[in-house]
Amino acid sequence: MAAWYWFGATPIKTFKTPVFKPMAPFFAAGLIVLYGVNSAQNALMQSDEWKNDPRNPSVKAAAASGKH
Repeated sequence: MAAWYWFGATPIKTFKTPVFKPMAPFFAAGLIVLYGVNSAQNALMQSDEWKNDPRNPSVKAAAASGKH
């Protein structure tokens, strides 16, 4: 017997409900969307309009490595 029976508590009843198998397409779609957003953001950061902007993290990293 488990310890919770000593205190008068009963364990939570578990149900064998499938969770991952029906949700797998949604998990895959989420990963695809995240990859697409990341790719679009990286492409826009390297565009001519934002390439030299001081808010660009790539510019900050390059400036920090050049200072040291």
